[in-house]
Amino acid sequence: MGNNSSVIVSGVVDIRNMIYTFRGKQVMVDSDLAALYKVETKVFNQAVKRNLNRFPESFRFQLNEEEFKNLRSQFATSSSNKHGGRRYLPYVFTERGIAMHSAVLKSDIAVEVSIKIMNSFVEMRKFLLSNQEMFARLDRMELKQL
Repeated sequence: MGNNSSVIVSGVVDIRNMIYTFRGKQVMVDSDLAALYKVETKVFNQAVKRNLNRFPESFRFQLNEEEFKNLRSQFATSSSNKHGGRRYLPYVFTERGIAMHSAVLKSDIAVEVSIKIMNSFVEMRKFLLSNQEMFARLDRMELKQL
């Protein structure tokens, strides 16, 4: 890997902002992953289609209309076009799907990005576990208010 690759890849904080929860799983959207890997979303998804046997439903799934609306609503203030203008509903990838994708792309950038993404997933899990009691208290307070 050359010196340029570390400049190209986003930091852990940026990646954590690209992780969403759908169907009870933490996932990343195909277009965000493609941007991190420095390829077009179409190219990213074509690599998956050529290797479908490596991406079972537990690794990757397509959002439904309601989920896509929810995703787009999260970007109302930050970027009006971030996930808009698509012809098809986006695919999302779980942590295991992202790890598998780095094996499919086989580039220095793909390896570096995948490592950063895996570290981001680990950091998010640590945060959620370490703040589990606080989240439970907030839930209880919310229930009392209702």
